[in-house]
Amino acid sequence: MSWGPPSADGSVRPPTQADLLEFVRRTAADDALIDSLPLDPQGRTWVRLEGPGGSEAWLIGWPPGTGTGWHDHADSVGAFLTARGELRENSLAARLPTDGWKTLELTDGVDRERLLPAGQGRSFGRHHVHEVLNESTDRHTVSVHAYYPPLPRIRRYSRTGHVLRLEQVERPEDWQ
Repeated sequence: MSWGPPSADGSVRPPTQADLLEFVRRTAADDALIDSLPLDPQGRTWVRLEGPGGSEAWLIGWPPGTGTGWHDHADSVGAFLTARGELRENSLAARLPTDGWKTLELTDGVDRERLLPAGQGRSFGRHHVHEVLNESTDRHTVSVHAYYPPLPRIRRYSRTGHVLRLEQVERPEDWQ
């Protein structure tokens, strides 16, 4: 797949959200790759993949009842797709300030919920706040994720009712 024609200066455009979604869709269709992921009954497992155009990509296994908690991917755009099982994404349809806050009160109507069975996915823009869950009580889920630029940080939040609180900022060395 081409990541765009070279510009006048010879550079190639970075992958778009659509490019990342196409990549996770193609990757999730690779049964041999999906079958190769070791699954742990207690915690999530992951393998880093070579993403398109310098993006960061992951194959992730989700045991029953696991999730990410509320978080965002800072300045990266991304896409993910369920390869096996089903994921639920809860997200906020609101643009949050990027820095300089610890607690926000959310307005009514910002919550979005989406079920993503096998073969379904989505892309998202910068500063997209969400949580992803495997709500099954007895079945692993496997998904493929891609981000560009490679994740500079992940901000983790707690949520009580309409109050969203910044709890932690993780850098790549914290999860690699």
